[in-house]
Amino acid sequence: FALVFFGTLAIATGGSITAVALTHGLVIAIMIYSVGHISGAHFNPAVTIAMLYRKTIDMQTGIAYMLTQLTAGVIAAVAHAFLFPMGSKVNFGSNLPALGVSDLNILILEIILTFFLVFVIFSTAVSKKAPVGWHGFAIGLIITVDIFAGGHITGASMNPARSFGPAIISYYYGLENSLQSHHLYWIGPILGGLIAAYVEKILNNNK
Repeated sequence: FALVFFGTLAIATGGSITAVALTHGLVIAIMIYSVGHISGAHFNPAVTIAMLYRKTIDMQTGIAYMLTQLTAGVIAAVAHAFLFPMGSKVNFGSNLPALGVSDLNILILEIILTFFLVFVIFSTAVSKKAPVGWHGFAIGLIITVDIFAGGHITGASMNPARSFGPAIISYYYGLENSLQSHHLYWIGPILGGLIAAYVEKILNNNK
């Protein structure tokens, strides 16, 4: 909820790329330290699927996490639309590609951005070799860097739940292009996450 709510409001209120990137990164870092000890800080279906692949969580838990992530994203988007209707001018902060960006470019960039996000997550939060206590900072920082790099190109989703809620609400309001290339904001992050989980496993010799 917090990621979608604060992140999309930062976009809708006219925040610069710096403000948007820092908002997303800081929210995730704060929430990791706030609820990580309770739920494992699962806010992203791409991360959850990668952890299912690595068998760090069981299937039932993974499905519950993903349903919660998607539902929370929709609720956050509804709250955004209710509290700040002017957000419709930017599709309530939906992840949309820039003009002229092809579907292939969206897919490749989302794979790359999510690869680095999930690689950092496994290297700092999952690996037993990682320094204790720095994972929230590192994860928030890579999200910020990813948005600085890709925000003006694809919106730098890296997270199907981040894209899903605003897209659904935008579609409900009949906004043009609300579901433009939306499937790529699922495929790209999921593929990037799986590749990262595999690469990190090989590099760190983890099970």
